[in-house]
Formats: sequence, C-alpha cells, structure tokens
Amino acid sequence: MIIYDGVKSDFMRSVEDGRIANVIEKNILSRMGRHTTANEFSAFDNSLQRMYTVLNDEGIPSDAGIAIEYNIPQTAKRVDFMISGFDSDEKPSVVIVELKQWQKMEKVEATDAVIELVETYTGHGLRHVVHPSYQAWSYAKLISDYNSAVQDSDVKLAPCAYLHNYIRRDNDPLDDMQYEIYTKAAPPFTKTQTRELRDFIKKWIKKGDNKEVLYIIDHGKIKPSKSLQNSIASMMEGNREFVMIDEQRVVYEQILKLSEQCQRDQQKRTIICKGGPGTGKSVIAVQLLAELTKREQFVQYVSKNQAPRQVYLHKLRGTRKLSGVENLFKGSQNYVNVKNNQIHTLIVDEAHRLEERSQYTKKTGNENQVKEIIHAATCSVFFIDESQRVTMSDIGSVDEIRKWANIEHSEVIEMELLSQFRCNGSDGYLAWVDNILEIRETANYDLDGIDYDIRVLENPNEVRDLINEKNKAANRARILAGYCWNWNKDKKNDTNYHDIKIGDFEMSWNLSEGIYAIGDTSVNEVGCIHTTQGLEFDYVGVIMGDDIRYENGHVVTDFTKRASTDQSIKGLKSMYRNSPDEALKRADEIIKNTYRTLMTRGMKGCYIYCTDPGMNDYLKGRVATLSSESFIKRN
Repeated sequence: MIIYDGVKSDFMRSVEDGRIANVIEKNILSRMGRHTTANEFSAFDNSLQRMYTVLNDEGIPSDAGIAIEYNIPQTAKRVDFMISGFDSDEKPSVVIVELKQWQKMEKVEATDAVIELVETYTGHGLRHVVHPSYQAWSYAKLISDYNSAVQDSDVKLAPCAYLHNYIRRDNDPLDDMQYEIYTKAAPPFTKTQTRELRDFIKKWIKKGDNKEVLYIIDHGKIKPSKSLQNSIASMMEGNREFVMIDEQRVVYEQILKLSEQCQRDQQKRTIICKGGPGTGKSVIAVQLLAELTKREQFVQYVSKNQAPRQVYLHKLRGTRKLSGVENLFKGSQNYVNVKNNQIHTLIVDEAHRLEERSQYTKKTGNENQVKEIIHAATCSVFFIDESQRVTMSDIGSVDEIRKWANIEHSEVIEMELLSQFRCNGSDGYLAWVDNILEIRETANYDLDGIDYDIRVLENPNEVRDLINEKNKAANRARILAGYCWNWNKDKKNDTNYHDIKIGDFEMSWNLSEGIYAIGDTSVNEVGCIHTTQGLEFDYVGVIMGDDIRYENGHVVTDFTKRASTDQSIKGLKSMYRNSPDEALKRADEIIKNTYRTLMTRGMKGCYIYCTDPGMNDYLKGRVATLSSESFIKRN
C-alpha cells in the first residue's frame, strides 16, 4: 500500500502549494484508519521540503514516479520515499530513500553478532537504533526477496539514506568502518550533500515511467525469491545445530503436509504442537522455516522473546551480514492489522510466551497476539509448553489457541513431542524437577538411575568456578539466576558494575548488546529467564534468589522478593489487593515455572545455589541419592 503516489511534477506542485503534508495526513486517515500525530505532520513537512530541493533538477524526469510511505506488504515496515523510472539500459529502477531528521549520532561498538547499531536522540530519548544505511538496505532486500513482480520484471532497487539535518564531521561515526558493508550498499547523504544525492538519483533514473514501476511493485504477489531460497538452503546444509532425529522428523513431515494442504485448498488450519524442554520444538521450527521457504511459501519464524530469534539467525547466517534471512525472523507483535490469510505459514516458537497486548502495539489496534497470528496466516503452527509461562502477561495456552482458531473458522490439529533430547535424554530429570519444586507430583522423588550432572553447592563462587571450567570446552556453559536483583538500566553495558551481590560473590546481569547465549565473554555475566528461555546450553549454573524458600516441609514462593525492575510480575500487586488468593496462586506458578525453565536449560548438567539456606539444604538432600557410581562416570 502506498500512502501517496504521483509523478515528480505533481509532487513538486503540492510542495510549492504547501499542501503535501495535508494530503498525506488525509490519505493516512482514509487508507490506514488512523490520525497523524503533530510530530509526524511536522516530520512530513520538513523532510518533504528537503526532497523538493533535491528533486528540483531538470536532469530528474518530471514524469518519474514518486511514492511516499510505501507499506511493505505483510510487514509493519514503511519506505519513506521512492523515485521510479528507467535506467540508461531502459531497465525499471527505483531509488529508495530513508529520511532521517537526526542531527547527531554515535557509534555502538560491534558485538559477535550485531554490527549495525548506532545511538541517537529519537522518541524523546537517546536510543540504540539501526544505522540508516542498514535500514534502507534491509527495506530494499525485503522487497526484492518477497515481491514476485520485482523479481519477474527485474526491477533494480537502489537504496540510500538522507539525513537532511545532519552535518558530517571528520571521522564521523556515520562513516565508521564498522558500517562500511551497509554504507556501500546504501550510501548515506547529509545536509550539505544535495548535489550528491541528486547525482545518485540521476544515475538510476534516466527516463520517467509515469508511475508504471510503482504500480508493478504495489501489485506484486508475495513469494520468496530464488536467491532467498538458495541462501537459506545453503545455510541449513551441513548445519549440525538443526539436525532432526526420531520423533522430531515425524512431526516435521506431518506439519509440512498440512501446510501444503492449506495452500492447495485454502482451508485455514491451526497446528498445536506440545512439548517439554529439549523435545526439539525449535529445531523443527527452523527446519520448517527453511523447507517451506524452499517450496515458495511466504513463511516466518515468530517468537515473543528476541533471544531465540537472535541466536537462530546467527547460527544460520554466520558471518554473512547481507544475507536478508533476518526478514524471516519476526516478533509476535508484527501481525496487527495484517489481512486474513495474507501469509502462507507462521511458525510460532515459545507460543506460551504470547501476550494479549504487547508493549509495542497497545496504541495501534492490537487485540490479541494469538488471534492476530491465526488471522494473518492460512497455516499457523504453535509450539507450546504451558509449564513455561513465566510472566503475568503470558497468555499462550492450548485453550487460548483453540478458542481463537474456532473464532477464525480454523481447523485445529494437535500433536505432541514426548522424547527428551535435553538433560542427557532424561525425562526422569524433568519429572524430578517438577517434583522437588512441587509443581506436580511425580514418581521421580530422587535421582537414582538418572545420568545427569546435578549438584547443589555451598556458595555461588563454586557455581561460577564450575561453569567457567565447563565453558572452556565449547563456550556452552552459562550462569543463570532468578530475577531477584535489580537490573540497573544506566549500567547495562558496564562490565565493572555488578548488579548481583551475594557475600563476596559479585557479577553483572548480561549486557544489553550482543547475544548472551553465544557471546565469547557471556560466561562472565548472569542470564535471566528473558535472555535464555527457548535456548539450551551444555551446562547451567542456577542461582535461586529469595523469591523461593523451603519452610515447614514445603517449597514456598514470595513475589515481594523479586526485583523492582522485573516487569514479569507487573500488575501482581494490584491483583493482590483485590484478590489475594488468586494473586498468590499466579505468583507461585510464575516463580516455580521460572526456576523449572532455568534448571532445564542444560543438556549435560545443572549446578545450583540457593540464597535461602533451607532451600539449599532441601535440594542437597534430594540430590544426595544420586549414586556415586554415576557421579564417577560423569567426571
């Protein structure tokens, strides 16, 4: 959808008459059903005045197409400005311009997996955002990878960024070598570079098209390009991280058949796949993403938490920074107002973490994330473990999915993954965790016969020493903790600041930049539920805080001991005032599910320390039945 389209002469006249911002405001209301804010109106007015100056050149054809605010189909992404026409070889071309009103920006140091971030003042504060060249390039890549008309007509997309209030200085962070891969692909122009931007446009637009190319783009069908299909296929080939075995492959084949059937008969289907920790839900999800893309479906991997998306993207992409596969990975808030069956298949990992209204979309028509996903896709696949709901806002449940599938007239198919591939393949360990945390009664009172390295230690320093030693083998050991220590926002990137202090033990929560699960230095930081859920390690050290204790023969929880910065229990205090029994029950579920999830992140072992002496002694007694024979075997 294009908010404004015309030819250059129309655009120039609208700016000269002082009408352009008003026209766009009116079109946004009629086409998108929302009002333009005062800040948006001002931004349109200012930026489009500058584009008028740039286009005020006879070398840019008067009948070149102009599009403003092009909404890339099935996404929340909008291209600010597009100029269309034909190049010197009579080939269709479009210049994509990302407009920025920034006056300053600073470099954000690269991490193992993230190189494209900068810091600037936007949204009433200093924020980390992507480099404007990366943004322009990613939009062009998204269009070329999914718009069949662009592929079939061989439309050349030339992205760039225009920071029209920005004055370049010597050694400007905008031009830092860290961003060179993106600035070469989408050059950034600044306040004093009107002529240079004109020359860039004239390089690609030699002849006007009277909006013909814009029409091609706006009416193109959505399907993945051959280059994207080949790219993800090559990334999967030989990638041992995503090898499926036994029951996983059976479920994978069933979902493939159902998804393909949806595309043939256009019957909406919702697949619910239940499975506990380590049953291979994420492996199947990524394999489905690759295979369905190869079969020319528009398919995306969806999760509420950013951490699993970052990790799986990194494992697929490796060092290839211009691959475009990042557009396959989306947050769960991206499907607000997406029309019915616009997407072939949506694969939702960690579906238990879905929310009713996400923090990003509360003011933009968000109704319910489960409903929006089912509505948007012909086939929706939900991988779910209800025992991993760990915040007040988690609404993902089998009943919730069934309810919305029924409302959306979608057939529901349920399946379950039972075999355990984490915790050394021990279903017994998972049952033991449920038993000791008093989540449910199981037959696994002790660890007898379970070959898994589980230890309860006297102090957190012993946990750290063990994890550091185990991490040397493959960088797959991490320390995790319950959210009982405040996370100082101003110190999120200061390794010398220690949020967690227990006696002489001090460590920082994981830094805000980088990917905690795979970072080279992450072993020196402590992860929480939000940075590790949905991921796995070889070994984990788990620090249980004051929110869980052992008193009078039972495990008790105390939500008042959670950190004040913990948003996962937001709303619990007000619930407690109105309905204390309901609040305590919900808090107990959240806290126990949190520790259950943390204790099941390790494939080979888990080392525990509890700040409550009673809890530490209780767990130590329950672990003591582990046979010395199996302990010697492990070590």
